[in-house]
Amino acid sequence: MAVGTKPTPSIAKVPAGVWVLGFVSMLMDISSEMIHALLPIYLVTVLGASMATVGLIEGIAEATASITRIFSGALSDRLGNRKWLAAAGYGLAAFTRPVFPLAPTIGWLVAARFVDRIGKGIRGAPRDALVADLAPPGLRGASFGLRQSLDTIGASTGPLLAIALMWWTSDNFTAVFWFAALPAFMALALIVFAVREPARPQAQRMVQNPVSLAEIRNLGSAFWWVVAVACAFSLARFSEAFLVLRAQNVGLPIMLTPVVLVVMNVVYALAAYPAGVISDRIGRKAVLAAGMGLLIAACLALAWLPSIGGVALGVVLWGLHMGLTQGLLAALVADTAPAELRGTAYGFFNLVAGLAMLAASIIAGVLWDIAGPQGTFLAGAGFALVALAGLLAVHGRISKPP
Repeated sequence: MAVGTKPTPSIAKVPAGVWVLGFVSMLMDISSEMIHALLPIYLVTVLGASMATVGLIEGIAEATASITRIFSGALSDRLGNRKWLAAAGYGLAAFTRPVFPLAPTIGWLVAARFVDRIGKGIRGAPRDALVADLAPPGLRGASFGLRQSLDTIGASTGPLLAIALMWWTSDNFTAVFWFAALPAFMALALIVFAVREPARPQAQRMVQNPVSLAEIRNLGSAFWWVVAVACAFSLARFSEAFLVLRAQNVGLPIMLTPVVLVVMNVVYALAAYPAGVISDRIGRKAVLAAGMGLLIAACLALAWLPSIGGVALGVVLWGLHMGLTQGLLAALVADTAPAELRGTAYGFFNLVAGLAMLAASIIAGVLWDIAGPQGTFLAGAGFALVALAGLLAVHGRISKPP
């Protein structure tokens, strides 16, 4: 169907299963971000960690999730079942929540973050593949954008709850970490009892060994171009922990530092669904390029405007960049990978992106210790400019949705 004749997507047309998975993600993100919003400050101010240590912890955490995804995604293709693998990942994350308030040392927190991210890795690829299975091709951008918006609403609510609880408990980190366990267990219950997985089409090819060389070749060159673009994007943006630390650096009180993630995620949530709808109509590449341009602007603002107003501008631009890129990249995987290998495709996609995020976070932490926040964010702008040039050099491979 020609672009001009496509029906206009609407939220009402997005399948019910995508809505449910979005609410599951939202609840887990409330839990995760209550902890994530405070953990960098807790590590630095209470446990005495260096900025390089923060970068290393965040990078290892995200890389762990990405490496795990490749195995869970491939297993979901082999078994033909995605829901219960995703539920296992949500369950593992929920049952590790009590470790955060009980951890006496940095080592315990690293271990808790590590296991929590294993849970994220187990659920990530099967969940995204399940969204792709549920969404019609003409609504993939809208479906992934809606799921991303709901997910990000949770990421906004979590820091808000953290702010309120820090005020109520007089900056009691431990109490806030205990409260964070509740939405995690709610998410687990919702995916177990409210999500229904569609039956595998009878005509769909069965996959015996999804990570064999032959099946990797079957993923196709268009998919690997998407992976290359995602890798460049990940090198350009490091952990949002550095946004929180930049806000504290310019004078924002510790109790209010979670507002950084609130603002970023509100903007992210508002932008993700419209970006998905637009990409369904005009193609993914132009929207992705606009998002990368916004990331360059965000990094420059965070580097050159060392004030609360400058950080606010940078955080808003950062959120817009996330809204215009993250859901679209997930939709591109569904656009380019064979249906029977979607779990494996999301696994490889997140593995490469996670390794790039590990490198980016470590580099950001080291640069902060050596050259300060300006050096960190200027390096981010440089990586983003390289990524944008690489995206623009990709001719025709990811321009139009199917």
